[in-house]
Amino acid sequence: MTPRTAIWWIRRDQRLVDNAALHAAMIDANHIVPLFILDDQLLSSRYSSDKRTAFMFDGLRSLDADLRAIGGTLIVRCGDPIEVLRQVMQETSATRIFAEHDFSPYATRRDSNIVNQLPLTLLSQPSVAHPDDVLKKDGSPYTVFTPYSKAWKASNPDAPELEPAPERIAVPEIESHSLPETPALPESVPFEAGYAAAHRRLQQFTEGDDAPVFTYSAQRNRIDLDATSRMSPYLRFGMISPREAIAAAMRALDNAPTRDARRSAETWLNELIWREFYIAILHHFPHVRTIEFQDQYRGMNWINDPEDRSAWENAETGYPIVDACIRQLKSEGWMHNRGRMITASFLVKHLLVDWRAGEEHFMQHLLDGDPASNNGGWQWTAGTGTDAAPYFRVFNPILQSRRYDPYGAFIRKWIPELGNVPDRFIHEPWTMSQSDQEESGCTIGTDYPEPIVEHTFARQRALAAYKRSDD
Repeated sequence: MTPRTAIWWIRRDQRLVDNAALHAAMIDANHIVPLFILDDQLLSSRYSSDKRTAFMFDGLRSLDADLRAIGGTLIVRCGDPIEVLRQVMQETSATRIFAEHDFSPYATRRDSNIVNQLPLTLLSQPSVAHPDDVLKKDGSPYTVFTPYSKAWKASNPDAPELEPAPERIAVPEIESHSLPETPALPESVPFEAGYAAAHRRLQQFTEGDDAPVFTYSAQRNRIDLDATSRMSPYLRFGMISPREAIAAAMRALDNAPTRDARRSAETWLNELIWREFYIAILHHFPHVRTIEFQDQYRGMNWINDPEDRSAWENAETGYPIVDACIRQLKSEGWMHNRGRMITASFLVKHLLVDWRAGEEHFMQHLLDGDPASNNGGWQWTAGTGTDAAPYFRVFNPILQSRRYDPYGAFIRKWIPELGNVPDRFIHEPWTMSQSDQEESGCTIGTDYPEPIVEHTFARQRALAAYKRSDD
């Protein structure tokens, strides 16, 4: 019997477990081409990140090992996706192409073009709910999270059933390119790529009576604690499916040993739904990628001082919590979510630097840099996005530091020049006397910078700028 061949076009689904595109391809055909296309449009984008690219390539190598364990191999090609797909179809006599949806503006344009020319079937899985499946009664999209989350939960009341990985796979013998040689991930990056690492991390976070998910609500904002799931890089590349993360959250809800534990599991589930919400916003309002969602803030009079922006990007603001978070970002390719809010608020509201500059900087460093979530977070903090923090909410970095790094442990980890600064000064070291500075071995203005802006002045300036725009 002549084998029937289908292409599994791998994009943001680097896994065998619970993969809708792979599952559909294996129902349709008995020979599968697991194809990853190196698309220069993405790899050379100004939003690209060396660390994120290295993490993605490590994930592809892990996927190739998983495929080899069941008799297959990863096929890598380079070029324009539509031309590569057409060529591989000719080489293998493949009759259909299966892939997961991707809702970024570039991916939407690319896929719309390909669907019109090749037999491409798209299946939803970057999010559990397709953006078109969670809508208001009048068919319009939600733009506020709470009603969206209620509708999402109503349409997804039970834990999803996961598709297991195939036991065997037959892959035709065709040419495959090598992944480009890129610098390895630094040892400072605390993430191992691939499904096995993602699954292990998910289990550690959600399983057992003392699982971190059960104290998540109380501890998730503590920057000095390892109290979050850190699943975001894996979800970014589909090294684990969002359905598997959602299923784990729902199991934790059912297994919670106390009412507080259940509330914590519910809080983590809501964070996963926030991810779905931002995907839906980008799908329905693609202009938010570059333009404020709230039109009254378009044309905001940003100062955009290059020295201020440079100080923020290089962790030289003089505010320890801000600088420590930026150093964590550059070292680990990750930043605590509370840190993201603090640093974003400081750039946009203390310095009046356009939120797009911060969004781009994050994308250039984050392993989990995702167009939807990163944009949603930055616009939320800037007060310009959907369901955003009001413009008059200006984080006080000193109070944020005292509240979420109360002993200064996080600051001392990332800013060792402040290591001997007494606790009472660690959050605002510029208040030390000359003798205190000498005793701690840290001279402000020499060993560690003075604050580049005073908080009260910056807050008043930001409020005035936003009010002018709002009027």
